[in-house]
Amino acid sequence: MHESPMARTSAVFQAAFGAAPSIVVQAPGRVNLIGEHTDYNDGLVLPCAIDYRTVIAARRRDDGVVRVIAADYDDAVDEYRLDAPIDRLDSPMWANYVRGVVRELVQRGLPMSGMDMVVAGDVPQGAGLSSSASLSVAVGMLFATLPGFEEVRPIDIALVAQQAENDFVGCKCGNMDQISSALGAAGHALLIDCRSLEVRPVPIPANAAIVILNSHVARGLVDSAYNARRLQCEEAARHFGVAALRDVSLELLRARGPELDPTVLQRARHVVTENARVLGAATALAAGDLERMGELMEESHASMRDDFEITVPAIDELVGIVKTVIGGAGGVRMTGGGFGGCVVALVPHALVGAIQEAVGRSYRAPNGEQATIYVCNAAAGAGTVAA
Repeated sequence: MHESPMARTSAVFQAAFGAAPSIVVQAPGRVNLIGEHTDYNDGLVLPCAIDYRTVIAARRRDDGVVRVIAADYDDAVDEYRLDAPIDRLDSPMWANYVRGVVRELVQRGLPMSGMDMVVAGDVPQGAGLSSSASLSVAVGMLFATLPGFEEVRPIDIALVAQQAENDFVGCKCGNMDQISSALGAAGHALLIDCRSLEVRPVPIPANAAIVILNSHVARGLVDSAYNARRLQCEEAARHFGVAALRDVSLELLRARGPELDPTVLQRARHVVTENARVLGAATALAAGDLERMGELMEESHASMRDDFEITVPAIDELVGIVKTVIGGAGGVRMTGGGFGGCVVALVPHALVGAIQEAVGRSYRAPNGEQATIYVCNAAAGAGTVAA
């Protein structure tokens, strides 16, 4: 059994700084049940926070120094001052997620303080479960414990984290990951309107397990394919004369879509139909209708495969294996940015064992690895924990 991030951060903090931490915060990763690549199109998403998280153990300093120890990276250290320029590093990447949030908070004129902090987490990295958003939100939550941050709400921290990832790290992600991490609700998915930032908890049926399967097809989000899709969506929105694809109805798409470049039309069709599926999924979940949820997840996967073209053969195969086991009893689809990463299934608890067995028997990643399977619960969002 691996040591928990809570225990690890506290032990490393004690060893490094000779005292116990005075503040401990956590922020969860997330999995998106449905609503892919809709967030940066001002659309709708239905993620939930999961019970894998980033933990930061810390204490304030009075000299304006921020000293960060990464317990998951051989206790590597990054140190800088709040009163000097905070620059982006070529490496390591983890340091830039912390630096970006700290810099964003400084630029907003908030009453910052130096910190000693130790960071550790158990959110699987590179799998599409938002380990980076979890880290960024945790950093925001840590500084939000300072005096003078009383007006800073969880949604504000989410948006600071997104801004840092967009402008400092250089990934033009939407706001879903950070909002999920900051505002998660135990036992619920979150219906997030990425334009109005309205968040509505939607209960997940008690008989349903969230199963996440890491395909071990490596993927990177700070890359050309993601940004290319984003530009295609913006091109489509301009064609229709609207602010974002959120404003395009199926009727408008059918009427004027053929005027678009065929590839751009496919991208737009995915986003417009996916927004409709998210609304249907929220209704189905709230009614405990896993069968309908399954149909919508299947349609979502087909749209990502055929119109948005972000799945890969190994992911399609993994989805197929799970679908064969669950039939109409639940749903399965690729989740995350695409080109690898994870598959999510929402299934009756009774079928989890059969899924694990079938995937273990039939799936191998291109590198020969088996899928790693996580059975998760929908978790509460970021906050302080007892030190």
